[in-house]
Amino acid sequence: MPALDFTLMTDAGTPLALSSLRGRRVVLYFYPKDDTSGCTIESCEFRDMFPRFAESDAVILGISPDDVASHQKFKAKYNLPFTLLVDENHALAEQLGLWVEKQFMGNRYMGVARTTYILGPDGTVQYVFEKVNPAGHAEEVMAFLRGGVLAAVAARDAFDAAVAATKEPTAADGAKQVVKQPAKKPAAKQAVKKPAKKAAAKKPATTPAKKTSAKKPARKTVKKVLKKAAKKVAKKPAKKPAKKPAKKAKKPAGKK
Repeated sequence: MPALDFTLMTDAGTPLALSSLRGRRVVLYFYPKDDTSGCTIESCEFRDMFPRFAESDAVILGISPDDVASHQKFKAKYNLPFTLLVDENHALAEQLGLWVEKQFMGNRYMGVARTTYILGPDGTVQYVFEKVNPAGHAEEVMAFLRGGVLAAVAARDAFDAAVAATKEPTAADGAKQVVKQPAKKPAAKQAVKKPAKKAAAKKPATTPAKKTSAKKPARKTVKKVLKKAAKKVAKKPAKKPAKKPAKKAKKPAGKK
């Protein structure tokens, strides 16, 4: 891509020619609108890392279609230490293909695609960050200036991983887990085993009852009674039958 060159009004109300910055690397970040959530995060991160960019002899320029008054208010509110440029009527954004159709909550509208250009000392474009994520962007830009594309990718991955590690789970995350992770089979097996354990626990209670039956002592008592009765019968002598008196023999009838 050939060297970029343009002249735009700054937040101070004075014109700035990009060619006047030759010999230094330039970070030119396009953002949609002053004092909106994503744009504020992105700009404040560049603010916080501004000393490190200064050490790398890099110039930071923010650019949006907002006018001078809006830029001044935005810059003062967040104490931004770098220059904001006015892309009046989004002319430069259209020239670079950054004025695009967007969609938010079902509404379609035209706006600036969040994009960052890294310009070399000769004004040529060294790299373009497209579809920029505001949070962590300043860190990945610094990584690129110091180590190139791979360093920038590593910085983004590290930032995203750190955010994910500290993120608290939401109701939406829980719903996703329920959809992605069906009920495991082991859980169903455990549910079947539980009633079996309860049934096993009841067995010891019924087994002793069978062993200590109340009928056994009764049987022993009957045997003892029978034995005693048998002994008594054995001791008593058998009764002799009563002797019947002998019948007198009839005398034969004799002669008188």
